[in-house]
Amino acid sequence: MIMPANTEQLQAIKLLLLDVDGVLTDGTVIYNENRSETKCFSVKDGLGIRMLIKAGIPVGIVTGRASAALKRRCRELGITPLLDGISDKTAVIKDIVASTPITSLKEAAFMGDDLPDIPLMAYTGMAIAVADAHPAVIERADMVTRNPGGRGAVREVCEAILKAQGRWDEATSIFLGTGKKRD
Repeated sequence: MIMPANTEQLQAIKLLLLDVDGVLTDGTVIYNENRSETKCFSVKDGLGIRMLIKAGIPVGIVTGRASAALKRRCRELGITPLLDGISDKTAVIKDIVASTPITSLKEAAFMGDDLPDIPLMAYTGMAIAVADAHPAVIERADMVTRNPGGRGAVREVCEAILKAQGRWDEATSIFLGTGKKRD
């Protein structure tokens, strides 16, 4: 079931919060022989995040797992806040509001995929589920992406926010040019 975004909700978003496993990744966790963890991130999602941040809309992480790979990805993309190793995602609500330019979580969207995400989804102005989210998450979502987690779902949401807020042309002008035709 795909639920399109509500334009009014997207226009109000000043912060995009993401879960990681199942949203920024496909949910697979690989343990290496040296006891490190490997995660696969989509470069398409990464570009969407960078465009959103450049447009002045911060992107943050609230996740139950902590990993060096996640910290590196957040550094590379400029994602803040990074709240990892969080067992109770609603326990960090005050930290999110205090560390970002929002005054209320109603100005935030949260994108999740599984049961631990439901409480935080309920506190935000817009709850977003990836296409392959748990049915209980989809049932509570304001928007369900066409793409599954780790496969462009975050990019889809970033583009929807930029378009709803009238920032798409500016965000893509560096790639699409300023209307000049090639000779």
